Amino acid sequence: MADSLDASHATRRRSCLVVPGSAPEKLAKAAALGADEIVIDLEDAVVPAAKARARAAVLDALAAQDWSGVVVSVRVNPPRTPWCHEDLAALAGAATPLRSIVVPKVESAGDLAFVERLLDGVEAGAAPREPLCVQALIETAAGVARAQEIAAASARLEALIVGYADLAASLGRTPAGAADLAAWDPLRELVLLAARAQGLQAIDGPYLGLKPDAGFDAAVARARDAGFDGKWAIHPAQVAPLNVAFAPSEAEVAEARRVLVALAQAERDGGQGAVALDGRMLDEPLRRGAVRTLIRAGLEPDGA
Repeated sequence: MADSLDASHATRRRSCLVVPGSAPEKLAKAAALGADEIVIDLEDAVVPAAKARARAAVLDALAAQDWSGVVVSVRVNPPRTPWCHEDLAALAGAATPLRSIVVPKVESAGDLAFVERLLDGVEAGAAPREPLCVQALIETAAGVARAQEIAAASARLEALIVGYADLAASLGRTPAGAADLAAWDPLRELVLLAARAQGLQAIDGPYLGLKPDAGFDAAVARARDAGFDGKWAIHPAQVAPLNVAFAPSEAEVAEARRVLVALAQAERDGGQGAVALDGRMLDEPLRRGAVRTLIRAGLEPDGA
């Protein structure tokens, strides 16, 4: 299990902007758009005949552009396709600022085991560097049904992401059903529960409209209030509202710091007995919640 809440590799993902790997002009502008994470897409945004060409263009962009100040990830093609292993081998062996690989249509622990074995092999033969992390897109009925298994499958895993468009197709939902926010709550809760049980981030999938409108606002509020760490964006105009929506308030940040300071002081005092703060008993789940709040605020989780 990858402890994505460990301060040593905390990654803020309030806004995760998806950028087509087949669009060099969009890649050139991506880092300056204000998103916490840029997800370069080699899957849905690239037709089969252009997969190899897009992969090469993405490697060039990663090497040539300045990506400082933004987390960079790449969505590869799904396991069991002709391109997945080529994507993984190329990205794992390249000297790039890449943070993680987003694996689409993850349906079992075996899918992540395949990814992990390939990354292990390529990284073993490459120059020493931080191992690539992995994010799993849960976007089929099988993936939701095995979310707990998937969340516990890999030490590289740091986030689960809900993918609505493919999940709607997998479930046979009509456009009207896919647009019903309440209808997604049970499935979203399963993914959120699986992520939290393993200390992973939980990221909500994109609102499929392009601009921030009333539907977008409602979808963002629902994901934020449910407990998700952030949400994918498919248009730059969605980035700023996501950053605001998923940023904790000053009061939440102050409370998180108090929790961590109290726990750290108790540990320095020998860790004897329960730890209380304002009449509440503090425990590991509250510590994790406090660390998550500070990560979303872009702050160092002191005392974590």
